[in-house]
Amino acid sequence: MSNAIVVRGLVKRFGDFEAVRGVDLCVPENAVYGFLGPNGAGKTTVMRLLLGLLRPDAGSVELFGHDIQKRRLDLMCRIGAFIESPALYDHL
Repeated sequence: MSNAIVVRGLVKRFGDFEAVRGVDLCVPENAVYGFLGPNGAGKTTVMRLLLGLLRPDAGSVELFGHDIQKRRLDLMCRIGAFIESPALYDHL
């Protein structure tokens, strides 16, 4: 089985603040994966890095075997994501 997501050594800093430090992750295709942690743990930052909305300061992100920074537009056609709570859908 191939992997949908492969992350190696992911790092993201905002000034002197290190929001994400050395994240390694491997999620197989067709898997359901929960991403849990306390507020401020870096979950949203990692999701933004996975979607190419932020550039990592170090490390790499691959979706379906392709580097997100090199093939972002092609890859976005294959995924969907909500980051944060959508304000218009309180009942969901």
